[in-house]
Amino acid sequence: MKRSAINAIMADADEMIRQFGFVLPPFAYWTPEEFAARKDQAAHLITSRCGWDITDYGAGDYDRMGLFLFTLRNGLLDDLRQGGGMCYAEKLLISKQDQLSPMHSHILKAEDIINRGGAKLVVELYGSDDHGNFAEDRGGTVFCDGLQVDYAAGQKLILAPGQSVTLRPGDWHAFWGEGGDVLIGEVSTVNDDETDNIFRDPIGRFAEIEEDQPPTHLLVSDYARWLG
Repeated sequence: MKRSAINAIMADADEMIRQFGFVLPPFAYWTPEEFAARKDQAAHLITSRCGWDITDYGAGDYDRMGLFLFTLRNGLLDDLRQGGGMCYAEKLLISKQDQLSPMHSHILKAEDIINRGGAKLVVELYGSDDHGNFAEDRGGTVFCDGLQVDYAAGQKLILAPGQSVTLRPGDWHAFWGEGGDVLIGEVSTVNDDETDNIFRDPIGRFAEIEEDQPPTHLLVSDYARWLG
């Protein structure tokens, strides 16, 4: 992805987020220079990878397959392993109309996916086999706003604004906006995008960046190179 495209996506996402009554935290608006100057104070943000995250999954066609994310807060894997402390994470996502976030599951993370506003959110679901792998012939059970819903293999949940689904490890899912763009909230256990995203097809989690202009703000995938 070109850096100029990423900068434009950030600006558009910030505008949409504000339209629905959310405001990103101050660190979202730090320049790369400000982030570098405050990197000691911001050590938790850096190590937990809070901040801007824009991906085309390595496919090179963001509008067809991609996702905008902003990690607002993220806990500690050590706390999660010990069963106490900062065991949670929160994100805002934007799924554009017909923009696929491809089929994947998680090893550890459970998450609530919440339609915070905009169009409808389609969530396609499959179950796992006995080893946790994608199973095209199995369904499962999720909770939608706390109500149990049994799903068949390949069933599509349609979430209107205000509705949500709880996904546990082994619930394979893909999603996209239907009829327009969707602002999504994600509340989950600790998020580890390096090791806990298991995709059905071999794709990349983070975009390759072509530096055609300076970054407005750093992506979480920039931290190691820009702040290391």
